[in-house]
Amino acid sequence: MSNIAVIIAGGSGSRMGQDIPKQFINVYDKPVLIYTLESFQRHPEVDSIVLVCIESWIDVARAYAKQFNIEKLVTIVPGGASGQESIYNGVKAVGEFAAPDDLIIIHDGIRPLVDSAVLSDVLRVAGEHGNAVTSLPYNEQIFRVDPEDPETTSEFIPRETLRRVSTPQAYRYDLLSSAYERAFAENIGVHGSHYTNTMMVELGYLLYFAAGSDKNIKLTTKDDLELFKAYLAADSDTWLK
Repeated sequence: MSNIAVIIAGGSGSRMGQDIPKQFINVYDKPVLIYTLESFQRHPEVDSIVLVCIESWIDVARAYAKQFNIEKLVTIVPGGASGQESIYNGVKAVGEFAAPDDLIIIHDGIRPLVDSAVLSDVLRVAGEHGNAVTSLPYNEQIFRVDPEDPETTSEFIPRETLRRVSTPQAYRYDLLSSAYERAFAENIGVHGSHYTNTMMVELGYLLYFAAGSDKNIKLTTKDDLELFKAYLAADSDTWLK
C-alpha cells in the first residue's frame, strides 16, 4: 500500500490582492507552495506527490520543484474551473498508478505549515477506517442568527458538539474515486464551497476525525501571510526541523 499526496494549488487567490497567485508568493526567498511540498517530501510515510496547478503556471511549478528538490513529485496536472474540479483532476491523475487500497492525501497548497504528527495521524486513522479528516475543537461561542431579525439571536450551538476541519484529509483510492465519479454524475457536493469532506458526507459516508493543529493556517489574506512569516521566524519551534 502506498500513500499518495494530491496537493491542490489551482486557485488564483484573488482575496490576497497580489499580482501573482498566492501559492507562488515568495516568503524568505521560497514560494509558499514549496513550503507545502517540502512537508510532504520529507515525511517518511508519503511515497509520491501529485500537484494540481493553474495551467499557465505548471512550468513555473515544475521549475521550482526541481530547484528545491521535490523528488517525490510524479506529475503536475491542470486545475479545473472550481475547487472540486481541481481535486477531481488530481484524483483522476492518481488513478494512472494507484492501487485500490492506496491512501490518497488531499491537501491545500496554501496550507504550508503541515505538522508531521498531524499528517501521521491522518494516515493512521485513514489506514484503520478508510478515511480521515484533520480536525480541532471549536473554542468560540456560536450563535444562530434570528431569521426574522438578522441583527439578533436567541439560540446558541453548544461548541462541544462542533469540530472544525481542514486539510490534510486522506481516503482510500477506491472509495475516493468512486465517490467523485458519483458526485459529478449526480451533481452532489461539487459546487460552491464544497470540498472532499463535505461531498463525502452528502453522499452518505461516515467520516473519522484525526488530529489537527492551530498552526495549519490557510493563507487567504495578507494578514494570514504575515502570520505565516511570524511562524517561520519562530525558528525554535520543533515543527520547522
